[in-house]
Amino acid sequence: MIKVVRGFYAIAEAVRLSRPNVIAAYPITPQTEIVENLAEMYANGELGDAEYVTAESEFGAASMILGASAAGARAFTATSSQGLLLMTEVLYNAAGMRLPIVLVVANRAVSAPLSIWNDIQDSISIRDAGIIQLYVESNQEAHDMIPLAFKVAENKDVLLPFMICVDGFKLTHAYEPVDLLDQETVDKFLPPYNPVVKLDVNNPVAMGCYAPPPYYMEFRAAMEFAMDRARDVMLKEFEEWYKLTKRNWGGHVVADYCEDAEIVVVTMGSIVSLIRGVINQMRKDGMKVGLLKIRTYRPFPSDEVRDALKNADKVIVIDRALSIGAEPPLSADVKSAVLGNDLEFHSVIAGLGGRDVPRELVEKIIRDVAEGRAKPGKRFEGLNEFEEVIP
Repeated sequence: MIKVVRGFYAIAEAVRLSRPNVIAAYPITPQTEIVENLAEMYANGELGDAEYVTAESEFGAASMILGASAAGARAFTATSSQGLLLMTEVLYNAAGMRLPIVLVVANRAVSAPLSIWNDIQDSISIRDAGIIQLYVESNQEAHDMIPLAFKVAENKDVLLPFMICVDGFKLTHAYEPVDLLDQETVDKFLPPYNPVVKLDVNNPVAMGCYAPPPYYMEFRAAMEFAMDRARDVMLKEFEEWYKLTKRNWGGHVVADYCEDAEIVVVTMGSIVSLIRGVINQMRKDGMKVGLLKIRTYRPFPSDEVRDALKNADKVIVIDRALSIGAEPPLSADVKSAVLGNDLEFHSVIAGLGGRDVPRELVEKIIRDVAEGRAKPGKRFEGLNEFEEVIP
């Protein structure tokens, strides 16, 4: 059923259809209306036997879903920005305890200075926690990925938290036509949760306990191996989703025009739609430009990136986050994936703190690279008129 809805509702409705057992909620802009929609569903009796718990902080919300998941519940929460950073200690624990929680991050810039607007610094900041990260382009993609996230996370060969990253305001507050799932379809795809292991007084186990040096490294290596296995599990479930719904979002990456492209732009998130429109027009004008959309950021799709860029001469990676003092995060991962290839590499930082990235700027970036006006390396695009006096 196609309805024009905001991103908040599309996400909350998919969570409802996934039959969660526990939802822990704490409000933070621009995530708040996700959990508000779920609260309304709970009040209306639409969440079945689910428990909806309001927390005193994001740390509390994360702790609640950690405990619920450890006890064998299908658990969900959502957050943004500083709230995600406040959850970080708990999320590292959840990953180390191999708990398949699902959370949606409505991506927002982090302080200081204070900003409520969109970039992806928040989720990027915990990319090494052992959490699967998938970045969506649209509210339809976000809606579809909720059941898939639960199924992948709960797979016995994975058992890791799954984070769906949705651009705050640009998607969460936007109205879009969304083909909403129905309960029968989701039930066919996502079976009831049957935990591999859980806290049980009749069958005691230890979770998250102390690990001295002879054992700690084995636990961390096990997480790495699980993340590697998640690659194939995700591809299998992407295919199953396509067979069931006829909606194909691609695999870990989506490559447009990369076979003959001399220049390929690499990025992820909602900005992909804007860049695709620019590239489509530039292709009509005769420029051999391609687009590589990264969907799965962790596990990083190195093989797919390397294959997509094998014919390119120049690569432009557009990052919307920083790793202060080093290569921007996506740029660093792409550069690592294509190590050894003879590529001219351009790392562009744009859109931080919600800074507008107009079509004209994207076209200028591509033309500057194509015509040799841009030097390879890292540069900021769209700085204001005070650029020359920034200390």
